[in-house]
Amino acid sequence: MSTAHSTLSNISTSSSQLRVDSTEHLVALRALFPEAKIGYYIVPSEDEHQSEYVADADKRREFISGFSGSAGVAVISLTAAFLFTDSRYYIQARRQLDSNWTLYKVGLPGVKRWDEYIADLPSGSQVGVDPRLLSRAMAISLSSQLTKKGSKLVFPRRNLVDTIWTDRPPRSKNPVVVHPVGFAGRNPREKISDLRAFIATRPGCTGYLVSALDEIAWLLNLRGADVEYNPVFRSYAFVDTERAIIFVDLVKLSDGTKAHLKIHGISFEPYEAIWAFLRKENGNPGKVVLSHKTAYAITATLFSTKIDVLPHSEIERAKSIKNEVEIAGFREAYLRDGVAMVRWLAWLEESIVKKGNKITEWEAGEKLTQYRRQNENFMGLAYENISAYGANAALPHYAPQRHATSFIGTDAPYLIDSGGNYRDGTCDTTRTYHFGTPTDDQIEAYTRVLQGHIAIDTAIFPEGTTGAQLDTLARQALWKDGCHGTGHGYGQYLNVHEGPQGFGIAEPFRPGHVVTNEPGFYQEGHFGIRLESALVVRRVETKGQFGGDIWLGFERFTQVPIQTKLVKEELLSKEERAWLKASILSALCDHNTRCRVSLAPLLEDDKRALKWLKKETHRNKAGIEWD
Repeated sequence: MSTAHSTLSNISTSSSQLRVDSTEHLVALRALFPEAKIGYYIVPSEDEHQSEYVADADKRREFISGFSGSAGVAVISLTAAFLFTDSRYYIQARRQLDSNWTLYKVGLPGVKRWDEYIADLPSGSQVGVDPRLLSRAMAISLSSQLTKKGSKLVFPRRNLVDTIWTDRPPRSKNPVVVHPVGFAGRNPREKISDLRAFIATRPGCTGYLVSALDEIAWLLNLRGADVEYNPVFRSYAFVDTERAIIFVDLVKLSDGTKAHLKIHGISFEPYEAIWAFLRKENGNPGKVVLSHKTAYAITATLFSTKIDVLPHSEIERAKSIKNEVEIAGFREAYLRDGVAMVRWLAWLEESIVKKGNKITEWEAGEKLTQYRRQNENFMGLAYENISAYGANAALPHYAPQRHATSFIGTDAPYLIDSGGNYRDGTCDTTRTYHFGTPTDDQIEAYTRVLQGHIAIDTAIFPEGTTGAQLDTLARQALWKDGCHGTGHGYGQYLNVHEGPQGFGIAEPFRPGHVVTNEPGFYQEGHFGIRLESALVVRRVETKGQFGGDIWLGFERFTQVPIQTKLVKEELLSKEERAWLKASILSALCDHNTRCRVSLAPLLEDDKRALKWLKKETHRNKAGIEWD
């Protein structure tokens, strides 16, 4: 799934979401300013757990602004309103925001981030924010900067948006379910034991507070359905040498889930009981370990002398190293997901090219979901389908809506970024196909992206190499055209984005890390191209094993063919051409051949899909046999 792709520039397309008149909401919000004694109010995207994606009841920034993207911060004064977001959402924000709002395109030269804007407010400013929605690190930084200028960060007793949100969606009552050890590979007792061992390494510490929802789900082998596309549930967890406690809406726990918790020595308390519990912890002798991302309100409940703030979450680090059971599960999940995508691609090509049917981007995405539903262990989509044709594909987070979408044609590339969530793995795949005759510009862009993709896929590197260092391999070909390559960690039937590893990040890759490989090219008003495959870091043997057993490489999970008619060998220099023949085409042949060998036996009941698979994987655009 696209994360932070940098675009040459974004494009305007038909609106995928309708613009909302925010006047009434802003008037109501500002009416609360005098009582709160503020002149500005910050509305972040996050919930109390600093989640990237939030439940409907926590979409406060969307409610007040009308902007529905996953990243952005609203700042409202008595006379103005500002929305700060990054390049993924420039166009969507411009379409959705009404005339009450000023858009700050963060990342462009001279454009301030929202915290920089707040820090530069006039002396004497009173800035309000819900302390539950701001991380401790950000709250302390903002407060310090404002104080230096004679201003103040204020924490009103209630969330002002919640006060005026009269039709706020109710909290989910979806059940919390057990994630079997057959998929997880390890049971909660083992994970908690490891966490206790870590706590013992922190001087003076006796407990660990967990607030990130995916970390709690992983630690306790539980899954939920409180956030769309993310199998998590609203909760906190606390572990010390004697206790392991989950704070959750008890209505969500079935007898079976309670039995699972008890077996592994985990007790359960109501969600809201966390506040009284933490205040009581102030009387205990030891410190509490927590992540720097923990909400300021939580950390403020504990005395400053009672907390040990980690620069990184230990649970996030442990979760990121997949065990062999999880890795085997990913292989199976991506194989099934590949079957669904090949069935769908065969249907889509036949519908558009042979039958001349008018298929919209939204219809195409829905059809793919139908194929996935036929798969074993399917639990829903991992994220909203990014189904984009032509100019729409130049917007990395474009998501078509049923009544606002384009038809898929034959003049430009079509990009599908989509993945199923299975009990044995979260899938994230992007492919770009052309259903007509591609232009030279389209072929050139595709080839550059493919070069970057395969450079990452075939990389061999020593231990200690970071994602930031490897990212240059993908960027090398793309930099020539001002484009960008990236990739992120992903979960084992959890969130599609997880850390700490990823390309462009100064975190060393370790065996067991999973990461996407997704370079992309985006040209304003014309087309976008992205190729994304899922990888796992493995130990590899090199010739001579220089330096010892320190070498790492990638195993590819993704089982979806890459279209070859978009590859143009003549673009490259003599040296690059030699490398292309020796490396790219052989690697591409290997990938497509592997796809055919793996998928064909599973497609014997679908003659159309089998025919499409053989066509796409047997020949390149010149008709040369690869195998």
